[in-house]
Amino acid sequence: MADRFFPNQMPDFIPETPSEAPVTEPAGDSLTKLLHLPYKSVSEQLKRAALDLKETVLRETWGARGKRVTDYTLYTGALGTAFLLFKGYQVTKNKNDLLLCSDIVKACDSASRGSGHLTFICGQAGVCALGAVVAKHSGDERLCDHYISEFKKRLSGVPVQIKLPNDIPNELLYGRAGFLWACSFLNKNIGKETISSSQMRAIKDEVVRAGRLMGKGRCPLMYEWHGKRYWGAAHGLAGIMNVLMDMELKPDELEDVRGTLRYMIKNRFHGGNYPSSEGSESDHLVHWCHGAPGVALTLVKAAKVLGDEDFLQAAVDAGEVVWNRGLLKRVGVCHGISGNAYVFLSLYRLTGNVEFLYKAKAFACFLHDRAQVLISEGILHRGDRPYSLFEGIGGMAYLFLDMVEPSEARFPAYEL
Repeated sequence: MADRFFPNQMPDFIPETPSEAPVTEPAGDSLTKLLHLPYKSVSEQLKRAALDLKETVLRETWGARGKRVTDYTLYTGALGTAFLLFKGYQVTKNKNDLLLCSDIVKACDSASRGSGHLTFICGQAGVCALGAVVAKHSGDERLCDHYISEFKKRLSGVPVQIKLPNDIPNELLYGRAGFLWACSFLNKNIGKETISSSQMRAIKDEVVRAGRLMGKGRCPLMYEWHGKRYWGAAHGLAGIMNVLMDMELKPDELEDVRGTLRYMIKNRFHGGNYPSSEGSESDHLVHWCHGAPGVALTLVKAAKVLGDEDFLQAAVDAGEVVWNRGLLKRVGVCHGISGNAYVFLSLYRLTGNVEFLYKAKAFACFLHDRAQVLISEGILHRGDRPYSLFEGIGGMAYLFLDMVEPSEARFPAYEL
């Protein structure tokens, strides 16, 4: 199991040195020296590194491909590059990033037509939703309206009513939860009721109905994807509960979400990690997609939305698993160090505890100091799509940009 991650030999916490205190050079290697730097100094280094990485990602996924799109998705394709550029614009206000982002979204728009996939991360909803938000920031109301109309029309055939196919799953990457997340993204960034609550409610009702039907007995809500009852963020309970908590829930539905999360906490592994699927006894995945990291992000949200203290404690416990076993030998956000750092950013945002901010800083510093060398040596897996947002260094660049304003950091396409 240990061959999946690097032993975490970094100090559990290094307090910030007061700005008026004399600066002394700490002993140790380059990573140790980074960890002892004040947060502001580290974040400035990370920002510079992120902007360089962004240019590399842009060159390899857009320029080197002749500005042609084959994979349009946010997960591994060109829309992930657009999402990174939009993040760059939000941090630096560089209008060139916004213009390039808009161009890439337009190419993704053309490439996605007829694909049949309809979620934010892996489908057309992501293209239209990001396109509308980018158009709004660009001041192009006509283009914004076009993308919103397309968002509705492609999924129902008419621009006024959304009706999803009956045979799609309920999970985040390819199912109803992933489409609902796109609706929430639009409503947050364009305006409330951009996608009406009544339309979202109809889809939410189907998600709850399906979960209750399969969950009869042990757990209030349960879902299946490709024959397995997954628990994680990408295909299972954590991702679906995360999305449901953004919906308007009836009291009994809220209790179902609460009960499902309690069931997960009660049935986690003794070491604090979470099974990848119902009944699994394999305790080796510490990823956003499967395991403690994705569950931790959902539990942080539950602590805020549902107000239960035990959800916060469970999130902190999951964070300990990530600290001890989360320096994965992979770079991306889906199943890599970059994604796992967001657990600490999320805990910091909720609690204000600087020890969580330090841990996010430590994971980011580990990447900044060692990722490129470890990738070149073949020790750190750069991802099957090495420049993508979810598998590759695109995700590392996104994390580094998020470290500039940690109170505003959000796991891409999962936290709103």
